Amino acid sequence: MCLNTIFLFLGDLGGGELLVVVTAILVLFGADRIPGIARSFGRGMREFKDATNEIKSELERSFEDEKKSK
Repeated sequence: MCLNTIFLFLGDLGGGELLVVVTAILVLFGADRIPGIARSFGRGMREFKDATNEIKSELERSFEDEKKSK
C-alpha cells in the first residue's frame, strides 16, 4: 500500500512534517508506551472488522432466508 493512500486524510504531508509528528508522539507518550498503544489500536480495529463481518453475514443470511420463503 502506498504511503500517500494511508495518509490521504492529512493532505500534502512531506517528510519534514511527518518527522515532526513522530517526534511529538514520542515526546507525549514515550517510547515505552507506543507499542502498547499500537497493540490497543490493532485490537480495536480487529473488533471493528469482526463486528462488520458479523453484521454482513447476518444480512446475507436474512436475504437468503427471505428468498427461500418466497
